[in-house]
Amino acid sequence: MRVGLLTREYPPDVYGGAGVHVEFLARELRALVDLEVHCWGEGRTDGVRRHRPWSALDGANDALRTFSVDLAMAAALEGREIVHSHTWYANLAGHLAKELYGIPHVMTAHSLEPLRPWKAEQLGSGYALSGWAEHTAVEAADAVIAVSAAMREDILGCYPALDPARVHVVHNGIDTRLYRPDPGTEALDRIGLDPSRPYVLFVGRITRQKGVPQLLRAVRGIDPAAQVVLCAGAPDTPEIEREFRELYEELSRVRAGVHWVPQMLPRPEVIQLLTHAAAFVCPSVYEPLGIVNLEAMACGTPVVASRVGGVPEVVEDGVTGVLVPVDDVFEQGLARALDSLLGDPEAARRMGEAGRERAVGVFGWDTVARRTVALYEEIRTQA
Repeated sequence: MRVGLLTREYPPDVYGGAGVHVEFLARELRALVDLEVHCWGEGRTDGVRRHRPWSALDGANDALRTFSVDLAMAAALEGREIVHSHTWYANLAGHLAKELYGIPHVMTAHSLEPLRPWKAEQLGSGYALSGWAEHTAVEAADAVIAVSAAMREDILGCYPALDPARVHVVHNGIDTRLYRPDPGTEALDRIGLDPSRPYVLFVGRITRQKGVPQLLRAVRGIDPAAQVVLCAGAPDTPEIEREFRELYEELSRVRAGVHWVPQMLPRPEVIQLLTHAAAFVCPSVYEPLGIVNLEAMACGTPVVASRVGGVPEVVEDGVTGVLVPVDDVFEQGLARALDSLLGDPEAARRMGEAGRERAVGVFGWDTVARRTVALYEEIRTQA
């Protein structure tokens, strides 16, 4: 089966959960199908074709530049038997290939544009175009993959014209051979962490979706012995970056041991940081699943996370971590949950061990790939 996998992010240019998903899914799919990846970037290597926005659109709205990549991808997909797109950045390419070549289109929904109104800050009026592209692709797709059961409900709520029978749940996965506890401390030493003090860790983009401002306010009042490590980069807009910097500077004035790492760290360093954290914190206000929570669990670290979207399908409250409702006292709830783990290292250790066990037993990428190929085969027989 000749499959075209369409994505914005692909190694070495991965900055979010959707990119991580595609990276590992592609790795497993190569053993099962004839796979060609189409992504953003320059050049072509074995099994990967990269496309860049048209130079004539330099300086234009990002939505228009995205559409130019989608057109280039669609033109390059002739001869594929099925296309599988990820995020709105590639959904239109999948839809166009379906119409142009008469082949099935599968799309994985990692998030939904109607539920991310803050994207208007990044795209301006182009947000209407990103929503249009997603809407068009969703309603015409032969199959829509939701990364959690909660995400499936969101998809059907946002797009009621979509036949529920075409929406399938396939959870995100984790490579527990790669993400596993690492006793090394080189990354901690390089950042300048005090080995005698515990630390809480955040890893993610600077975006309103990830709840970063709420986190920076929440950790002001946690146990003063704890350090705070913020691996936070790729801001959506200059405005959100400016807000983050102001909150970070305020936090640094009221407590010691606050460390901001703005650059993307190599994966081995992230694994070391996850391994040694007293708690990993995911304060997202919108999260269809949250691969980063799986990464923390696989490294044996307890998770404090928002009770939103698909997060409760990953993090078992009171077993592998603590879930916090996103309500009027969300920031206080985050602080209490973090303090509960900082104050009880034995309970945190038990949760970390349970998280590792759950990650290994439930969320393997080989299972994700097999379920995905089974869906490809099902829709091909129906086409």
